[in-house]
Amino acid sequence: MDHGTVNPKMKLQDQGISGLGHVYYNLLEQELVDVAVERGEGTLGKGGAFLTTTGQFTGRSPKDKHVVRTPSTENTIWWDNNAPMAPEAFDRLYDDMTAHMKGRDYFVEDLYGGADPAHRLDVRIVTELAWHGLFCRHLLRRPEVSELDSFSPDFTIINCPSFKADPERHDCRSDTVIALNFDRKLILIGGTEYAGENKKSVFTLLNYILPEKGIMPMHCSANHAKGNPVDAAVFFGLSGTGKTTLSADPNRVLIGDDEHGWSERGIFNFEGGCYAKTIGLDPEAEPEIYATTQMPHTVIENMVFDPETLELDFEDDSLTANMRCAYPLHYIDNASETALGGHPKNIIMLTCDAFGVLPPIARLTPAQAMYHFLSGFTSKVAGTERGVTEPEPTFSTCFGAPFMPRRPEVYGELLRQKIASHGATCWLVNTGWTGGAYGTGSRMPIQATRALLTAALDGSLVEGQFRKDANFGFDVPVTCAGVDDKLLSPRDTWADPSAYDAQAQKLVDMFAENFTQYVPYINEDVKAAAIG
Repeated sequence: MDHGTVNPKMKLQDQGISGLGHVYYNLLEQELVDVAVERGEGTLGKGGAFLTTTGQFTGRSPKDKHVVRTPSTENTIWWDNNAPMAPEAFDRLYDDMTAHMKGRDYFVEDLYGGADPAHRLDVRIVTELAWHGLFCRHLLRRPEVSELDSFSPDFTIINCPSFKADPERHDCRSDTVIALNFDRKLILIGGTEYAGENKKSVFTLLNYILPEKGIMPMHCSANHAKGNPVDAAVFFGLSGTGKTTLSADPNRVLIGDDEHGWSERGIFNFEGGCYAKTIGLDPEAEPEIYATTQMPHTVIENMVFDPETLELDFEDDSLTANMRCAYPLHYIDNASETALGGHPKNIIMLTCDAFGVLPPIARLTPAQAMYHFLSGFTSKVAGTERGVTEPEPTFSTCFGAPFMPRRPEVYGELLRQKIASHGATCWLVNTGWTGGAYGTGSRMPIQATRALLTAALDGSLVEGQFRKDANFGFDVPVTCAGVDDKLLSPRDTWADPSAYDAQAQKLVDMFAENFTQYVPYINEDVKAAAIG
């Protein structure tokens, strides 16, 4: 039996999916919360938030993600980074999953990715869990009700956590599976309740589709100057580098915090909401994000809470350190109403260097920007994982390797073309350690990072004097208002300069070793940028 608002010519049975129980189309947020609570999927929290857990999986399962290998994808997919699945195995997976679904209730949300109407991707998400539908309504963009009558999906995602895949029958790694079939325009997700798989599947789709249109998909946050959308900036960065915090500048307008495209018209947010980590969330440091945890319909994942008072524990990571909240973008006061911006004037690449080598900010040439973009460097800190006894480098190309279906150089070249066409200034910002490596030095002062970013974004930093870094060859400012000059010269912050030199050489060698995989695919100027 069908319920809700839907294109009468595009119900699930019109897509060949039949025999289900009740199918609820495009329920609104409060309806989804009510149903989810009634079904025992979670608890109603303070302020009307929805509290839930995701079972065995409290994060993505990248090793269980597969792309169907067909003639159309054979030469376009980066197979070293994407596990293949045979078309016949996908067909069996689809048949078995839809057979498993028969007689069960499902929730359908017709949404889209991309704030620019010219480049948006219409996506239908079919979910077994009502709260997954709520999550997707937050994280993707919501059509007007009038648009639903004619909505026809470009791609369909079927998410069925209770379904267990058979590795031998379905050509996958385990009983958890995320399978993308670009030919059939289908994504199948089974065996995991982690809602982030929905969001990142759409991001992966856009990462595959948009480059063919000359659009750069980016795993980044973005903002623009108040009253001036043309003065835009993007912030690339892996987890722990401060991407969300630094882009949420109260003096600028937030375009989005995670995924964007850069088209011929400028940048646009893919999403309609935010998916913020909540561990250690401080009401003074990040008051707006903290406030969303007590707002109606916010999804709170894997947070410990008092069963009587419903108070959330922001320090208890016994379920996972990856506890999160999902909420619509308009819950943030300074969020853009359009989620659009001009061509970025500044591109910020954030890294957390636990080796204490990199300066707090450096200006990059376009070739250097491509080098550091393809490198995607940050550090795991000693003590954060068993067996890690010293800073451990992490290189995630394009600042998001798990979501890159094409080879990294495709995205790197797009970025370089965009920079060349629109004259963006590129910066590498280190939010990691100074005065020594982790365990000896100290974390880069957030006040200094903010002062340097402000100067970079308002244009005053480029007018000052720069020096050439001896290790990586980029330009480093000699002075900046509000920042100790010594901080801008990392070697001078170390008690033993020779120890700094040894650590710097170690880091340079790590970069070089990692970058050898890209050398056959890049231009000579980028190769030169690798050695400074």
